[in-house]
Amino acid sequence: MPNLKIFVVEDSPIIRGNLVAALEEMAPVTVVGAAEDAQSATQWLVREVHDCDLVIVDIFLKKGSGMDVLRALKEDEHLAARVVLTNFATPSVRSQCASLGADRVFDKSSEIELLIDYCIELAGQGAAGPQ
Repeated sequence: MPNLKIFVVEDSPIIRGNLVAALEEMAPVTVVGAAEDAQSATQWLVREVHDCDLVIVDIFLKKGSGMDVLRALKEDEHLAARVVLTNFATPSVRSQCASLGADRVFDKSSEIELLIDYCIELAGQGAAGPQ
């Protein structure tokens, strides 16, 4: 199973570090980059030299929003799968994220295992982009 290349957009260094450690330990992934704000994430993601299979985005960032990142990926027709990992996984937020191209929305407090399972599944499919 090939390693899934992941880009993480999370403003909390502690959460980002714990997430990266958990994903790299429990799933066939390699984190290829990270950003803590929407502008940095968007700049990294739309450059052709940077390649990733999955973007994991938090909604609330230091500057901008995960929604801004999703919107930019959609406009750029970026091929990476998109996942939102948030503490605010309400039905309204889930619907809004889906309309902006998110493939899945996971709750940080209760669905980390589901995110790991999704990464394993996506890696097994050869990271073919959005599911």
